[in-house]
Amino acid sequence: MSNICTSNPLFKSRLFEYFDFDIKKTFECDKSDLALASEFWDGMSIPKEFLSERDKTDPDKFYENFVNLSNGEFTGETSAKGIKYIIYNDPKYPKMLKNIPDFPLMLYYKGGFEGINFDRTVAFVGSRKASAYAKETVLNIISEFKGLDIAIVSGLAEGIDAKSHQAALQNNIKTIGVIGSGFKFQYPSVNKHLYDEIENGGGIIFSEYPYEMPPMPYQFPLRNRIVTGISYGTVVAEARIKSGAMISAKLTLEQGRELMCIPGLISNPNTEGIYHLLKNGAAMVTGAEDILDALNWNIQTEKKDTPDLNEEEKRIYEEISIEAKNMEDLAAVLNISINDLMVNLTSMELKGLIKQSGGSYFISG
Repeated sequence: MSNICTSNPLFKSRLFEYFDFDIKKTFECDKSDLALASEFWDGMSIPKEFLSERDKTDPDKFYENFVNLSNGEFTGETSAKGIKYIIYNDPKYPKMLKNIPDFPLMLYYKGGFEGINFDRTVAFVGSRKASAYAKETVLNIISEFKGLDIAIVSGLAEGIDAKSHQAALQNNIKTIGVIGSGFKFQYPSVNKHLYDEIENGGGIIFSEYPYEMPPMPYQFPLRNRIVTGISYGTVVAEARIKSGAMISAKLTLEQGRELMCIPGLISNPNTEGIYHLLKNGAAMVTGAEDILDALNWNIQTEKKDTPDLNEEEKRIYEEISIEAKNMEDLAAVLNISINDLMVNLTSMELKGLIKQSGGSYFISG
């Protein structure tokens, strides 16, 4: 069933439910069964290719060639790649994901479930072309979770996704990646190091697609429902009105989960979607405590020590705390020479208090 009508997971889950979760009856249904079932689905159409694709599938051959049912592992090439699977009725299957109407009946995965608290999951999503400010803010917020038993969920895309996984790994926080292709494809290739770190102890990567399924555009919005479905809430960091992050926001609300947003510069077109969501009731997030409050998680973050600064460094730190600035802007606002500013900025970087990216300076996480 996992290879049939992959593009319509809601149909599969509804069909399976109609036949009382009997896989044999579901697989062997005919046109008349489908016609009767469709009467209960509020007009949901039946994929035209379902029966033809089903008839091409030999389940006995599939299991004989690829699956060892005794331990949830594959054989052959798929096994050599370290890929395993989990089905919907396994006790380890994420319970929050099972609560959405179009949950995947089976998930392929790499990595492991060990140490992941699926009762404390929060998703971070946002623009693939996120600003340095947004990525640094996400890193700072996630770093405040250090030492807490939570898991960070995202989609292993560029931008906010990659920064979210990276921040979790840097702070020894388990992370869950959900990809929109089979495991043969590490997409995008620039995130290969994240795939490797997550698989090798950092957490787990899920896919609902078979090993050789390439990344296709329609699969990524479908992937988003799993990212939000696993999570108790979703944090959006930069999103245009028409974007994948806004699809995730919509899914979050439809799934009855908590929607949260990180505010940004109103002059940035990537914040257009953020302020639309905030105006319509999304919770505002400026730190980890806001997320814990929104999700009613009664756990405390570690308090950061106040940095030890001289007077000039304090002035610089206060300016950068308000907004990331480049050297020329800082010199003008603070009315100090470029040489004096460079000395202080270098000192603050060496202390780990600030970072430089794209010519601008930020508060370090």
